[in-house]
Amino acid sequence: MEQAQIAKVAVAAATYSIDKPYDYLIPEPLDGKALAGTRVMVPFGRGNRSSEGVILARETGPKRPGVKALLSVLDDSPVLDRWGISLALWMRQRYFCTMYEAVKTILPAGLWYQMKEIFSVLPELDRAAAGAQAGGVRGADAVLDALFAAGGSAELSALRTACNDAEPVLRALCRKGVLTSDISAARRVGDKTRRMAELTMDPAEALALVEPRKKSAPMRYETVRLLAATGRASVQDICYFTGASVRTLKGLEKSGIVAFSEEEALRVPQPASTQIVPPAALNSEQETAFQHILELTRSGGPEAVLLQGVTGSGKTQVYLRLAQEVLRSGRSVIMLVPEIVLTPQMMERFSACFGTEVAMLHSSLRMTERYDQWKRIRRGEAHLILGTRSAVFAPVQQLGLIIMDEEQEGSYQSENAPRYHTRDIAKFRCAQSGAVLVLGSATPTVETAWNARQGRCHCELLRRRYNEQALPRTEIVDMRQEIRAGNSGAVSGLLRRELEENLARGEQSILFLNRRGNSRMLLCGECGYVPTCPRCSVAMTYHSANGRLMCHYCGHSERAGNACPECGGIMKHIGAGTQRVEEELRDLLPDAGVLRMDADTASGGHERLLTQFEREKIPILLGTQMVAKGLDFENVTLVGVLSADSSLYVDNYRAAERTFSLLTQVVGRAGRGGKQGRAVIQTYTPANEVIQSAAQQDYERFYESEIALRRVRRYPPFADLFTLTVSGGDEGAVLRAAAAVRDRLRELMADEAVRGSQPEILGPAPAPVLKVNNRYRYRVFLCGKNDRPTRDRVAWLLREFGRCGENRGLNLFADCNAME
Repeated sequence: MEQAQIAKVAVAAATYSIDKPYDYLIPEPLDGKALAGTRVMVPFGRGNRSSEGVILARETGPKRPGVKALLSVLDDSPVLDRWGISLALWMRQRYFCTMYEAVKTILPAGLWYQMKEIFSVLPELDRAAAGAQAGGVRGADAVLDALFAAGGSAELSALRTACNDAEPVLRALCRKGVLTSDISAARRVGDKTRRMAELTMDPAEALALVEPRKKSAPMRYETVRLLAATGRASVQDICYFTGASVRTLKGLEKSGIVAFSEEEALRVPQPASTQIVPPAALNSEQETAFQHILELTRSGGPEAVLLQGVTGSGKTQVYLRLAQEVLRSGRSVIMLVPEIVLTPQMMERFSACFGTEVAMLHSSLRMTERYDQWKRIRRGEAHLILGTRSAVFAPVQQLGLIIMDEEQEGSYQSENAPRYHTRDIAKFRCAQSGAVLVLGSATPTVETAWNARQGRCHCELLRRRYNEQALPRTEIVDMRQEIRAGNSGAVSGLLRRELEENLARGEQSILFLNRRGNSRMLLCGECGYVPTCPRCSVAMTYHSANGRLMCHYCGHSERAGNACPECGGIMKHIGAGTQRVEEELRDLLPDAGVLRMDADTASGGHERLLTQFEREKIPILLGTQMVAKGLDFENVTLVGVLSADSSLYVDNYRAAERTFSLLTQVVGRAGRGGKQGRAVIQTYTPANEVIQSAAQQDYERFYESEIALRRVRRYPPFADLFTLTVSGGDEGAVLRAAAAVRDRLRELMADEAVRGSQPEILGPAPAPVLKVNNRYRYRVFLCGKNDRPTRDRVAWLLREFGRCGENRGLNLFADCNAME
């Protein structure tokens, strides 16, 4: 049998139920370009519709009948190397996603192509002939009218806008031979270039040619003189510094004196400071931790270490020294932070130490900036990468160290497919490259702390603050007593007095409230009516800035009324958000400046607000989780937690861990300079052990209590919790499908191969928010072990669900040990 070159391709159009590597013939003209890791266009499905794909591997094999050929190669060189392909394969198996979803997660958004499908009327057909040939295709007249009005061809998106339900009509007209369709691929972000000019001859010779006309053509002379001094310069710079026009430069080109060329221009944000300063000296405790971790980086094998230190203990200084030594050894470093708000301060510190070796990757950068940073990293121009969770995929060479700061944060887990946790990806990359993973936190997750105590990873402790100051003095305020005393506001009497003291001393304060908006909700005092989102099963939040009720799940908003639509009663404001607290603070402390930082005010940039707070010495910073962690301001001596209970009593087994971490982190923002810090925690349950432990910054007390509870309930780390979520527009259909998933899962988990993990299946149960964006959600829980046999059974169930016709319109997805 004839031999042929076969490409194994992951196809974008393949859903999870049919996802696998598909075989495609490599045509001879594409043989040199169709390499593993390049993206291609392929025909897919019965209709041979064009779809994007990525080549996973090549092989030589028999030329089988029916095997389709590649249409085109989209990349000049591979965008994925061997580690990237192996990582994508691993993610597909572990996170129940398609291969292509994994690849898209690894690569930057700017690298992807935008597919455009263009429909055209055959050239030989006029309007009457096209209508006659369309026969009995329903809706053909409207589609043909739109096409002829557009000149005979139009994009699918434009036709969808012009005509209702256009796509089935267009496909039918293609089958009738009235239309043709063509799919083109255009990069979302192109490479930016700038035009450069240089002399084509020796500088002395060029100057001799223009010297005689120095007075009559001074711009020609100045241009040649500049190029003789610099050698090469951009056309824009030449025109700016000499005053010459582009026409003058073209004249020099025509004379053979100057030649033009194109040079790549990177769109990369420049650090504020270019002066390189060495990392600060370490104290004895930091030095001990640094030396132990440094030895691990020199061992040559993959290692993990927990760096646990109280807030203000100087973990960042240890990170800087480790990065310095690893870079000095010729290896690269990835530094991860959980929130975009933390990147400006961290970038400033790392850029001050390492200059242009640092590249930043996070979602607040423009797509062009992220793409150009990715190119710098891939070419080896940047060896220290700083960013949020997506930076873990940075294509660095010779990876030696990954640092995850605040490793306990839920934002390290992706909410969309693939639902990966950054810590797992970091472990995989360290195992691939023999690198060290440092997990830094004052309040590590219970699982990480358990692994450290079991000897599964190393542990280094920083027990005291870097500046030798004591931890903030913390007081707990019982808000029930405040109400009995006639204070129904969000700010207690004690916190008000502490704020007044800080104002008198010229010191700054941070107030934390984990709720944006003006009031939590509106409530009718007569009948109890609460305005809820028409698309979600949640009460809407009132925002005083625009006088509207808003849903923070789907974005729906509507004008807030003063009268109840049910009975005509007066609507009351219940609860308090950041806007309401800001108004209250301005009434209580009219002379104090208040800066609010939440999702509404920070849309213009977190860095601008934080810089304003620090430089202008604004007395009070009021915010949500954005102000709770990682920020370091020397003049902040007071922290107030306005509602410590808001995250404690929620439907999640991590609620206690999350609340303890949040309170500990926000209290730790106080007293980081040379002054003693104070903290006030307001709560309705002052005796709660989590709040008491956080007030004392006592992680051991919290851990011992929480680990005992998890052991009894079989929560991680003693078992793994898979969550299978069924969603759809019909609640009854969703509930029936979820019950069928539960029953089938019980059958699958009765197998001898997985029975040893003592699997337990619970549900179905409604999600904490049952309806989001008009889709109902029910969950089935599997408590067992996250091993290969269990994942294989869950994956089989997901594929079968997608193939079943009864589940049309329904979705099923699974994740394991979800943070939210």
